[in-house]
Amino acid sequence: MTDEITFINQLQDASTKEIAFKILISEYKERLYWHIRKIVLIHADADDVLQNTFIKVFKNIDSFKGDSKLFSWMYRIATNEAITFINKKAKSKSVDINDYQQELTSNLNGDYWFNGDEIQIILQKAIATLPQQQQLVFNMKYFDNMKYNQISEILNLSVGGLKASYHHAVKKIEMYIKSSN
Repeated sequence: MTDEITFINQLQDASTKEIAFKILISEYKERLYWHIRKIVLIHADADDVLQNTFIKVFKNIDSFKGDSKLFSWMYRIATNEAITFINKKAKSKSVDINDYQQELTSNLNGDYWFNGDEIQIILQKAIATLPQQQQLVFNMKYFDNMKYNQISEILNLSVGGLKASYHHAVKKIEMYIKSSN
């Protein structure tokens, strides 16, 4: 914990901020990229959102109080940036967010950067049918193998509510997969 406090101090100190921020990016860019990618689905969009996330982190690191772990704070920023991004995309196309996400999953086969097989596409389509909160909880728990208390810190939701969301998400995904056979 003291290592994190020291690192945060380096990020907030003007004389060490640039070097510390380079370390921060190298440490977290891959994990944040894949978290964002599961929300926006498209590689180029994930790159854009990741860049916006790091810009926000850089601009706001001085106001970080340490009430949560640095990782949780950045994950929250990345999640909010990704949700804002897909909501704007859906709005610009004048479609409902769920319709937009279904459109994205339908185009996964043509995405050069998507390397999943047929079952992966079915799973992504099933996830896209979930309400946004259930998608986030499912992705964080299933793919990122995060603990409920970590997810709670990031999404600012109760552990009990997260467990219920995950349970409902799993049931809906199972039903979707069974009905697609």
